[in-house]
Amino acid sequence: MSFDPATLKYNDSGLIPAIAQDATSGDVLMMAWMNAEAVAATLKTRRVTYWSRSRQAFWIKGETSGHTQELVDFRLDCDRDCLLVLVNQFGPACHTGRPNCFYTAVRDDDEIELTSPVT
Repeated sequence: MSFDPATLKYNDSGLIPAIAQDATSGDVLMMAWMNAEAVAATLKTRRVTYWSRSRQAFWIKGETSGHTQELVDFRLDCDRDCLLVLVNQFGPACHTGRPNCFYTAVRDDDEIELTSPVT
């Protein structure tokens, strides 16, 4: 059965959340948005492509920073309304220079920084 990006459940803005996970370590790296064209581009090129809501433009991860994501596996959740992209991550995944975007924890009502930027 061939895959059609139009069969996914997008929100009212035509977007679907995509969680990026390191294919080797299993670490959750980031969450961003895709539309049907970004899904198709990701599957065709194997370079993970997102939709930037702030810029209203496609964003190929690492296009300007060099910190690319190479697609290893593309998965759909059971409701078809969220994606999991397993990637080979080259360089930090977060625009702050950290390995992932989930570097802040809330513990005992305090925010704690778990990871410093990679230098």
